[in-house]
Amino acid sequence: MGGGTLTTSSINPLRLLAGDRPLKWTNFLILGLVSAALLLGLIFVFRTIEAERSERAQVRQTSEILLELRNVTRSALNAETGQRGYLLTLDRRYLEPFETGKAQYGPAMVRLKNLVGDDATPRQAELLDEIETLLEAKFAELDETVELTKQGQLLDAKTRVLSDEGQLLMNRLRRAAREMEQIENRILTTAANDTARAEAQVLPLLTGVMLLLIIALVIGYRLAVRAAQAEVKAQQAVELGEARDRADLLAKELNHRVKNLFAVILAIVRMSARDNPEAKPVVERIAERIHALLTAHEVTQGTLDKPVASLGKLIETTLAPYRSSKMRADLDGPDIMLPARQVTPLGLVLHELTTNAVKYGAWCSEGLLTVKWHHDGENIVIDWHEACLVEDQTPQRKGFGSMLMVSASRQLRGNIDRQFSADGVNVKIDFPLEQ
Repeated sequence: MGGGTLTTSSINPLRLLAGDRPLKWTNFLILGLVSAALLLGLIFVFRTIEAERSERAQVRQTSEILLELRNVTRSALNAETGQRGYLLTLDRRYLEPFETGKAQYGPAMVRLKNLVGDDATPRQAELLDEIETLLEAKFAELDETVELTKQGQLLDAKTRVLSDEGQLLMNRLRRAAREMEQIENRILTTAANDTARAEAQVLPLLTGVMLLLIIALVIGYRLAVRAAQAEVKAQQAVELGEARDRADLLAKELNHRVKNLFAVILAIVRMSARDNPEAKPVVERIAERIHALLTAHEVTQGTLDKPVASLGKLIETTLAPYRSSKMRADLDGPDIMLPARQVTPLGLVLHELTTNAVKYGAWCSEGLLTVKWHHDGENIVIDWHEACLVEDQTPQRKGFGSMLMVSASRQLRGNIDRQFSADGVNVKIDFPLEQ
């Protein structure tokens, strides 16, 4: 990534050594923007992974706490069932569930306290103490009844059972356990909401990172063009070919470094999930977005391994990095195959129109972008319409985008007409299809 300054300096080392510092500082600004974008992207990716990890840990903890709460209440119920059966039948076999429940409730209570741990809320701490106190009181009441039965004092034992003390203790125990479950479920819901918010922030941030990269690419390209123009003006006619060669070399070097930058971003994103298989779906969605943007960039530079010859595929590839549920596009037209030399100039025009739609047009205000194309005799006509609110007048200043379209129309030997009306932007691209 640090090669941008070296490539720019190859235009004219004497000018830089003589003090042409604005160009150099602009390169540092580009690198700063790209570095900041990468750092922010990594921070949010790690935050999302951490939120998902915390949610899974909370799910496990909540499940274990709910299980131990059920074990605690079940031990009291089993012991009470055994106590009632022994009292009614005097069959000592009914003492088995009583003794089992009595042996289970203590360890279950210890495990429950350990699971809640030091992070317990004040109310959870109160409920744990209340549940433990109620269990001790309940088992004390059950022990007393069983002992009276063993000693043959059945009347006293039945009188003790028929009192409301045991029923009141069980009701209070159930209420405390139910409230404890509700608190744990609320904690789990909060963790799930935190994870959802973290995931929702990733895609908007990724879009911002991509925009910063595009801005850096545009600035770098403009610097290359300005530098090439300055060289042409400074050299004599016999040196014109050499100046053009340097400009081409600079553009290729810049394109090469941008592709390397995309590759670094993809590698960083995928390495972030190497030890976290659970984050693989989120990381793969992010990687697909980055790869789509790389493909669109390669289309505009004419560097795809397999040249895009279909007009429909060219339009889809250019729009792919930005299309979403909010940035909608309606595409319609026949299958038209383009010659290789028409793909690059047309790709540049489509890329410029797409960038303008994101920054100023339909996709800036969540409007609808409609692109339709058809044959008109031996010509191809592309109708680009952006449904949005714009000033009902054509911009007076001719910027880089206008220059690019004029140059592209000459290469296509056609016309590009842009109209700005109250209901949006209309662009008509008309050019002959070369054989």
